[in-house]
Amino acid sequence: MSTSDVGREGVEGARPDREAMIGQGGHRPDGRDRDRPGGRRRRGGRGERAMVPDAEFGSYYGKPILNPPVWKAADIAGYFFLGGLAGAGSVLAAGAQWTGRPAAARALKVSSLAAISGSTAALIHDLGRPGRFYNMLRVMKPTSPMSMGSWLLAAYGPAAGAAAVLDVTGLFPRLGHAATAGAAALGPAVAAYTAVLAADTAVPAWHEGYREMPFVFTGSATIAAAGMALVAAPRRETGPMRTAAVCGAALELGAMELMQRRLGVIAEAYREGTAGRLVRAARVLTVAGAATGALLGGRNRTAAALGGAALLAASACTRFGAFHAGMRSAEDPKYTVVPQRERLRERAGEA
Repeated sequence: MSTSDVGREGVEGARPDREAMIGQGGHRPDGRDRDRPGGRRRRGGRGERAMVPDAEFGSYYGKPILNPPVWKAADIAGYFFLGGLAGAGSVLAAGAQWTGRPAAARALKVSSLAAISGSTAALIHDLGRPGRFYNMLRVMKPTSPMSMGSWLLAAYGPAAGAAAVLDVTGLFPRLGHAATAGAAALGPAVAAYTAVLAADTAVPAWHEGYREMPFVFTGSATIAAAGMALVAAPRRETGPMRTAAVCGAALELGAMELMQRRLGVIAEAYREGTAGRLVRAARVLTVAGAATGALLGGRNRTAAALGGAALLAASACTRFGAFHAGMRSAEDPKYTVVPQRERLRERAGEA
């Protein structure tokens, strides 16, 4: 009986000397037949080639346990990033308008319109043709993050577009204020719902991080919008945005750290390979951008722009890092099997 198993370090307990060999009986490691008198080697025996391949952990017919998502990084990770920038930008734009910062409000409204347009284009490109996005709007299913997200984009996009266009043209100011308020009301959901969408899949690095990932995405969206304000708005109007950058950085970094601690072995997907490099880069850029914006952004235009650019890059690295971590965790069966077995042991111990 095979005693090999899969664990944190991969396949464990493999016994090469117990492999089945060609011929009747098989050979011992010293070359003597087990089934012949005196253990003599069979003449002309061909018992050196293993009939059973080395143990690998998979499922039936060589299929992986999970089929990795077919999403493309440029489309879906870009969709995550741009949606977060748009949603948080609408919230900051409304705050800027209501506190007498018109230039900052206009810059954020325009950037939110551009970002949600790019986000929707990336989603449609991944779907393959525009008709598929329309087909998702034919049904409203509250239990489906994809269905509710499609309706959310359909409601938020026109509001963000009207807010930006009416602000730039100066037409219908009351309608423009209403559109700004509507976009701000929907903005937090737009910034965070992609985390719920990812966590609703079976991908271990996303599904098991369902508690913290919305906070990671919300913090990431906040620093992106604050960074855009630092880049595009006059520095005299960016005081609240600098504060938002610090708060968003604290939220993102804290939630990411808590998530990795709770994930156990799955956290390796966020620490190694492409995802690990992106997450580490995001951490450095977040701290540098928030510190530069908070300390120097109100005094120097160049420092404000550099801090804002760092925050935008940090947010993008977080979204792309989370995407690649999910793809890696889906491809390696260890991240599916080991947590399941650990939960079973915990339940058996409680019983």
